[in-house]
Amino acid sequence: MGLRREARELALQMLYALDSNSSVLLRETLQTFREEQGDVTLRVREFAEALVHGVQSQRAVIDEAIRARSKNWSLSRMPRVDLNVMRLAAYELMFRSDIPKKVSINEAIEIVRRYGDKESPAFVNGILDEIEACPKTEPSSEEQ
Repeated sequence: MGLRREARELALQMLYALDSNSSVLLRETLQTFREEQGDVTLRVREFAEALVHGVQSQRAVIDEAIRARSKNWSLSRMPRVDLNVMRLAAYELMFRSDIPKKVSINEAIEIVRRYGDKESPAFVNGILDEIEACPKTEPSSEEQ
């Protein structure tokens, strides 16, 4: 598995943990993962944490982009894995000009194929294809 795939999967786990327990702070979640994932390389952890910080800082914008493109599905009805994979990929699609859009979508599909259910890849692909058509947004200064 490549460095970035490993980082995306770690970021998914962190986002899922944050989504599952809203009373836990981002800093606490990152610290827990640092302690539990001691075998993860520094480069993997840094990329994963950058993704998580980015998703969390842009979550309202990302969630609105997903909500606007999901027909007959509210965010609360979506499987948590699917939603968090889409959040990761949407962040990359919308705010990371250093990552090609096709890479973000392909990675999301592969990750959701591994962690989601059998309908997840088609659902995630449909939403992300629509988000891909939008121009990237420049990240704010704290994300760079």
